Amino acid sequence: MLIPAGVAHKNLGSSADFRVVGAYPEGQSWDMNYGKEWERPTADENIRKVKLPVMDPVFGQEGPVIDQWKP
Repeated sequence: MLIPAGVAHKNLGSSADFRVVGAYPEGQSWDMNYGKEWERPTADENIRKVKLPVMDPVFGQEGPVIDQWKP
């Protein structure tokens, strides 16, 4: 599953063997927001700063992340 920048997500429950791997463009890190109105301006700016990936982290230059992630 690819979750683009700015899309809210939350784990509401999972099995014991569920795992998540997060990947972020170089120079970027995760930020935690809670849906508060005052968070929006900073969140919008952070989303604008996310660069398109140069390659799919699993499949390389021709992977589905590159095919699906459009500016």
